[in-house]
Amino acid sequence: MDKQKSIEALQFFITNLNAQSFQHKLQAKIFGSMGYKKLEAKYLEHSEEEQGFVNQFIDRMLELGGELKQEAVSAQTLFQDPVEYLKADNKVSVEGIELLRKCIDGIKDDLTTFDMMKEYLKDEEKDMYWTEEQLGLIEVIGLKHWIIKTAI
Repeated sequence: MDKQKSIEALQFFITNLNAQSFQHKLQAKIFGSMGYKKLEAKYLEHSEEEQGFVNQFIDRMLELGGELKQEAVSAQTLFQDPVEYLKADNKVSVEGIELLRKCIDGIKDDLTTFDMMKEYLKDEEKDMYWTEEQLGLIEVIGLKHWIIKTAI
């Protein structure tokens, strides 16, 4: 097992998932201020779920003897339009899942970290499918009906 490879992967996901989680929290608050209470609850829950993975990754990194870092990340766009947000979030999910799959392949000899990342991958896929489903619903039933059904 290459500990350093696992530590680097964990640090990468700690940094980026923490930023993504905070972005989901901010986006949830924006949606809530617009009256989209169901979307607010969905993305607050999603943010908390992601923080759970961040905490697991931090604990594992420290178990491996890694030196935890707080790294800077680029600013992320926040949206007023829920449909534009869903499209952007879906793009992030698709790209992130591909990156995660490559990462998992590189740490498969570290079974504990591999299992953690695999669980995170399953969660991300579930979230991506939900987002794709919402975008499909908007196309089928229209934005107004989707907002009434899903957002308010």
